[in-house]
Amino acid sequence: MKFLITGAAGFIGYHLSSNLLSQKYKVVAVDNINSYYDIKLKKHRIKLLKKDKNKINFSFIKLDLQNKKKLKHIFKQNNFDFVIHLAAQAGVRFSIDRPEEYIKSNVIGFFNLLEIIRYTKTKLIFASSSSVYGKTKQNSFSESQKNSEPLQLYAATKSSNELMAYAYHSLYNLCVIGLRFFTVYGPLGRPDMAVYKFSKKIVQNKNIELFNRGNHSRDFTYISDVVECILKCVNKYKNKKEKIYQIFNVANGKPEKITYLINLLSKEFNKKARLRPDKLQMGDMINTKASINKTKRFLKFKPKVKLNEGVKEFVNWFKKYHKI
Repeated sequence: MKFLITGAAGFIGYHLSSNLLSQKYKVVAVDNINSYYDIKLKKHRIKLLKKDKNKINFSFIKLDLQNKKKLKHIFKQNNFDFVIHLAAQAGVRFSIDRPEEYIKSNVIGFFNLLEIIRYTKTKLIFASSSSVYGKTKQNSFSESQKNSEPLQLYAATKSSNELMAYAYHSLYNLCVIGLRFFTVYGPLGRPDMAVYKFSKKIVQNKNIELFNRGNHSRDFTYISDVVECILKCVNKYKNKKEKIYQIFNVANGKPEKITYLINLLSKEFNKKARLRPDKLQMGDMINTKASINKTKRFLKFKPKVKLNEGVKEFVNWFKKYHKI
């Protein structure tokens, strides 16, 4: 099979591409390598994917999805079995400061992709987010519940992606799968995410700002579980001919307190974390907990990695990467 992976220099994109290449699938990877976070880390991921053993099956193209003409050219040159769309402007708080970046990347870029797939009929798996659940009184988030009250623009763009994808699926008989990721972490992870940020501050003896005074909880999902779930989607839908639209939660299903995460990191680094309690930040969700019943039923997906195990793997990578 041949895959187009958008956002391949990103955290999930890298790990997914690496797994597909290990199975000898062909991967065309695109990414705009923007400066939202450390470009050095993004280039490091691509360098790992370009290893000699992957040369036959891997190609990388620096591309912003707003460039529809170049994106069309890639499709003309390749016959893809799947597009796995992971490119997006990430960051909940950043969307409050730079909203225009989210419209350009998450809405216009996604629209360009849909417009091309409309004609090629390529199967599409795209990244959504737990943020779409927004303002809700539900203790556990399920795919069937109403989610029309986003807390920030980032969530609104992800909800719009789901609606746009449904419209194109319905109009043009497309196979489309949306995956709502819940707090993904692991080796080569994003520096703007809690696990990475807290680790850096522990090592540097800096204060960790405990927003909402540490009363947040998150459904932390280890990267290998996320990749496995994406591959289960591929295997389930690769031979389907009829139009399909599905949304799945991709999560561990067992939320943990942020303070528990910090305790695990402190133990692995053998250093006490310095904490500074602070108020709830604008746009923050207090708790996230996914119902993964549908994902288990349809995809036979069962997360394997517990938070303490995943944190250990992350810290081992973090120490090597930062030469600690």
